[in-house]
Amino acid sequence: MAGNKNLAEDPYERLANAIILQAVNDYRVALKKIKAHPRNKDAINEALEIERFFRSGWYSQLTSVDGEYLIRRLQEEVRQSESIRGKKNKSDRR
Repeated sequence: MAGNKNLAEDPYERLANAIILQAVNDYRVALKKIKAHPRNKDAINEALEIERFFRSGWYSQLTSVDGEYLIRRLQEEVRQSESIRGKKNKSDRR
């Protein structure tokens, strides 16, 4: 039975997932701040710091998800959400 233990129940696996999810959420917030205020040095520094984490050895110990892939996906997600919101706001004005 012990060999069939669900990985989602492993506290170390849950901790690793929580660390990554927090970094993902923080990165989204930083990217949105940069989108709204491109010269926001704090947001830029935050995004760069999180990108370093996604490229780090520690990150690759926590997950098998490619950090570069994750960075690209999150950047695209923020671009998409901003353009969708802009379209929605234009249609609301009609």
